[in-house]
Amino acid sequence: MSQETQAAGTGTAEQPSFQIEKLYVKDLSLEVPNAPQIFMQVEGPQLEIQVSNQAAQFSDGLFDVVVTVTVTARAGEKTIFLAEVAQAGIFQLRGVPQAELEPLLAVACPTILYPYAREAISDLVTRAGFPAVLLQPMSFEQMYLERRRQAADGPRIEVAQ
Repeated sequence: MSQETQAAGTGTAEQPSFQIEKLYVKDLSLEVPNAPQIFMQVEGPQLEIQVSNQAAQFSDGLFDVVVTVTVTARAGEKTIFLAEVAQAGIFQLRGVPQAELEPLLAVACPTILYPYAREAISDLVTRAGFPAVLLQPMSFEQMYLERRRQAADGPRIEVAQ
């Protein structure tokens, strides 16, 4: 009997695999509510940047991961622009132990998607007639660990039996 047949006959566990199936923009929007007057504004804008990510399994071994970046520029009370991108990817994860699944979906996948979201925001803002917004790299591992720490420190609900 060949080694391949022997391995198949012993029922060895599936080797863990991680694969990018598709990268795509799920949502993209830009608002310039005070145009054209806002282009005459001399005051420098204050930027507010929000980044979030989520993951959902939609088929056996297939996960949709989305990184959403929202950039709001304000000058005083006026909104100069609001740009938002939801950069998504379909990732295939097979044979991955349950304990390793959450970190992959919350850290590794968003780390792959974030550069695409940064580029989309910069391009969108530039096309709107404003100077490019260059978002800084970020650590999704730090975000993940902070969420885990907050969940551990948060209120606990005990179920009476």
